[in-house]
Amino acid sequence: MINMFILIYELFKMAFLGLKSNIFFSPNGKKAALYLQSLGPIFIKFGQLLSTRTDILDAETAKDLQQLTDSCKPFNVSKLKNLIEIELGDSVENIFVEFDDEPLAAASLAQVHAATLKDGKQVVIKVLRPNIKKYVNRNLRVLRSVAKFVDLFYRESDRLKPLEVVRDYEATILRELDLRLEASNTNLTRKNFLNSNELYIPEVYWELTTSNVMVSERIDGIPCTDIKQIESLNINKRKLAENGVMIFLNQVFRDNFFHADMHPGNIFVSKENLENPGYIAIDCAITGSLSNEERYALARMLQAVLKQNYKSLSQLFISSGWVDSSSNQIDLENTLRACCEPIFEKPLSEIEFGKLLLYLFQSTRPFGLSMQPSLVLLQKTLIHIEGMGRQIYPDLDFWGIAEPFLDNWLLEQFNPAKIKDFIIENKEDLLIKASEMPSMAFDALDELSSFAKYRNESDKKLKLMELQLQKEKLIIRSIGVVIMLGAILIILSK
Repeated sequence: MINMFILIYELFKMAFLGLKSNIFFSPNGKKAALYLQSLGPIFIKFGQLLSTRTDILDAETAKDLQQLTDSCKPFNVSKLKNLIEIELGDSVENIFVEFDDEPLAAASLAQVHAATLKDGKQVVIKVLRPNIKKYVNRNLRVLRSVAKFVDLFYRESDRLKPLEVVRDYEATILRELDLRLEASNTNLTRKNFLNSNELYIPEVYWELTTSNVMVSERIDGIPCTDIKQIESLNINKRKLAENGVMIFLNQVFRDNFFHADMHPGNIFVSKENLENPGYIAIDCAITGSLSNEERYALARMLQAVLKQNYKSLSQLFISSGWVDSSSNQIDLENTLRACCEPIFEKPLSEIEFGKLLLYLFQSTRPFGLSMQPSLVLLQKTLIHIEGMGRQIYPDLDFWGIAEPFLDNWLLEQFNPAKIKDFIIENKEDLLIKASEMPSMAFDALDELSSFAKYRNESDKKLKLMELQLQKEKLIIRSIGVVIMLGAILIILSK
C-alpha cells in the first residue's frame, strides 16, 4: 500500500506538474499510462478522466492517457447469477428464458451479459462487480491523500487544483456505482429523442433494475467505426455525419442534458431509415448539464470563433471567469488570434472544431485558464462526435451546420415569449430577490461610508492582517506536513 502511495505521488508530479519523476526520469504521457495500468482498473478510469482535463494537461500527455482502455478479466458467472438473484428476488431461470454465460463486456466496475425475457424480448444485464464499492472507496482515500500532499507543497497547485480533480473523479465514479442513476440518465435521454431520426436510446426495464443490476433493451446496430458495413448497406454517410452534429447541438442547447461518454464503443449506427440514418447510444452513466450562463457563454464563444471575432472572444474568456480576471485583454486577444489564424488558413471542411477548441484552451493556460468540469466534459463529447462524423464522412461541414443553429438559438434567448415564460416559472424567486434589494443597497452604502470614514485605520488593519496571514501560512504548512504524514500512515494501515 505504501508503494502504491509513492507511485501515485510520482504520477501527480508527472501529469499535473510536469516535474522530473524519480521513477521514470521524464514527464511522459505514455509512461504515465503504463504506470496507471499497473495500479489497476480504478486508476485506469482516473487516467481516462485526466485525459479530458486539457485545461491542466498538455495535449500530448492527454492524448497518451486517452489510449487507456477500461477492460478487465470477467468474474465468475455463477457469482454474477447469485448477485442477480439476490437483487431481483427470484432465480435467473424464472426471470430469463435464456442467459448467455459468456459476457458481452467486462469493465472495471461492471460486467454485461445477454439474455432473453419470458416474453421473448432480447435484453442485456449489467451487474456491478462484487465488493466494488469497498475497493473503490479504499483507492479514493489514497488518491485524496496524494492530492492533499501535492496541494500543500506545490505553489502551482492553485491553478492545477489536484483536490478538485480528485473530487470530480470521485463524484463521477460514485455515480457509476448506482445503476439506478444510469437507468435514470438513459430514460431521460430516451425521452429527449423519442420519435427522432437522429438518436435511439434503448428502453430500461425498471422492474428488473436496482442499484447493483440494470436490465435494458438489447440493440442491433453497426459499430460506428465499421465503415465497410455502413457502405455495404448504402447508408447515406453525409446525412449520418450531419445528424451526429445535430445530436450534439440539440443535447447541449435544446435539452441541456448530454451523453458525456460518446466514444466509439458506446455508439452504433442504426440500420433503420438508410436515407436519413441515425445512431444508437448505450451506457449513459456519465452525463453533463450546464447552467444557463454557461450555455449562453458557450454559444457566444462558438459563434465568436466561427466569425473569427477575437476581441469578442477575449472579452468572453475574461467575463465568464475562464481566465484570470486581471488578464490583459489585448494580450489575450493576440494570443487567441495567433492560435486560430494558422488553422483558418485551411479550408473549413478540413478544420476539426473540437480540436480547435482544445488548442484555444491550451493557448490560454498562461492566463490562468480554469474550466468547470461540465465544460471539460462537453469539450470531450464534441471531440468524440466530430471525430466520429469525419471518420464516416471526411468532408463533414461542422461549421455550416453549427453557425445557423447557434445564431437562431442566441436570438431565441431574447424572444419576449421566452422571457415571459422565465418570469412565470421563477416568479417566487424573483419577488424574494426584489424585496431584498433595498436592504442590500442600504447595507452596502453603510459599509462604504464606514470604510471612507476610517480609511487610514482600515488600511493599517489590512496590512497587519496580511503580515499575520503570511506568518500563519508558514506555521500551517509546517503543521500540515506533520498532520498529512500522520493521516497517510493511518490510511495505509487500514
